[in-house]
Amino acid sequence: MNKTEKSQDPHTRITERILAELDQGVRPWLKPWSSDALAGRVTRPLRATGEPYRGINVILLWMEAVASGYASPTWMTYRQAQALGAQVRKGEKGAPVVYYGSSSTTKQDEQTGEEREEGFRFLKSYTVFNVEQIDGLPERFTPAPIAPPAPAFERIEQAEAFFATIPADVRHGGNRAFYSVTDDRIQLPPFEAFIDAESYYATRGHETIHWTRHESRLDRSFGRKTWGDEGYAREELVAELGAAFLAADLGIAIEARPDHASYIGSWIQVLQNDKRAIVQAAAHAERAVAYLHQTANPQAMQEAA
Repeated sequence: MNKTEKSQDPHTRITERILAELDQGVRPWLKPWSSDALAGRVTRPLRATGEPYRGINVILLWMEAVASGYASPTWMTYRQAQALGAQVRKGEKGAPVVYYGSSSTTKQDEQTGEEREEGFRFLKSYTVFNVEQIDGLPERFTPAPIAPPAPAFERIEQAEAFFATIPADVRHGGNRAFYSVTDDRIQLPPFEAFIDAESYYATRGHETIHWTRHESRLDRSFGRKTWGDEGYAREELVAELGAAFLAADLGIAIEARPDHASYIGSWIQVLQNDKRAIVQAAAHAERAVAYLHQTANPQAMQEAA
């Protein structure tokens, strides 16, 4: 935690954290997938005692679990881990949670001069660690391995065949879907964690469109420098349109991803500032989809040309 974060009150830190998620197009209390779906349950984060967290701490710890891919819902403080004979691994970063405390202060009445006690509540924060960050815990804190249930929906053969021909590095696991341009890889939650097959392929299509932006492929950046800037909004618009075009090509009916609802505001701003932006985004999206088709079936593309 840096000096700026330390100087901020908990309310400000929490609000800025939520805004940061929303700026990324993510509503942190809603996901199109969940690791809990693999276990057939949804659960609140739990204290070391098994007691569930409540209020804002539920959202804070859900966000931490999603960001880090933790499957266990249990969290504890450094001292609680030590009391159990365990040790937080070196270099692990804890998650801030908060609690309300109460106190009182003595105030003097300006008119009578009499002193009186006046109570007040305050918000304080402390740090907890997920049990997956801790070594040496008693066996009861080790979650039993859960075999993913058989999916309630079947894979779509045409989409499977198409994506199998794309030489992208695609990894499954955790709770997040993203393309890392630094590592040049796509990360997706397990197929079984999505609400239906169409949601999985729509998400995979979206991230695969992002995959085409790499400098070794279509080299598309829009001058993007920081997360959430105009270049970021333009790239997300390309991925959104490209995923829709690709779904149409594959005959897949998709719905808008709920975690992309917050992008709308930034897209509106981009389009208001540049009347050519939507046409350019559609052209980039079409180019990306054509690149994927050519990668999937280069011979057909050559014959068509």
